[in-house]
Amino acid sequence: MGRQFRGNLIGTDYKGNQYYEIPKSQTNRRNARWFVPKDGNEDKFDAGLPSEWESWLRYRRKTPPTDEEIKQNLELMKTKQEKAAEIESKFKETSTPPGQSLTFPKYKDYEQQPGEKS
Repeated sequence: MGRQFRGNLIGTDYKGNQYYEIPKSQTNRRNARWFVPKDGNEDKFDAGLPSEWESWLRYRRKTPPTDEEIKQNLELMKTKQEKAAEIESKFKETSTPPGQSLTFPKYKDYEQQPGEKS
C-alpha cells in the first residue's frame, strides 16, 4: 500500500475522487493538498480531474468548489456540447469531405458560374 497521510477530507467529486488538505504549520509555506483516485490506485496521478478541483489542488483558488458550482458547470458543458453537435450537423453538408481541398468555397446560395442558376 502507498503512503499514508493524515489530513482533512475536503470533498469528493462526481467521479468518486477524494480531496484532502493538511493545514499549513509554522514550517510549511502553504497547505498540503492531494487527491486519492476512486479506485485507490495512487499510480493514476494523471487521471482526469474536474477542472474546478484541479485548480484547487494547484492553488489557483483558495476555496474548494461547491456542489452548486460543479453542477452549474456540468450543465453549461452539456449545453455547449449539444450546440456544437447541432452546428456540426447543420454545416456538415456544406463542408469539404476529408482528404479533399477546394480552391474556392462552394455555397448553395451562390452561383457557381456567373449567369447560371441552379
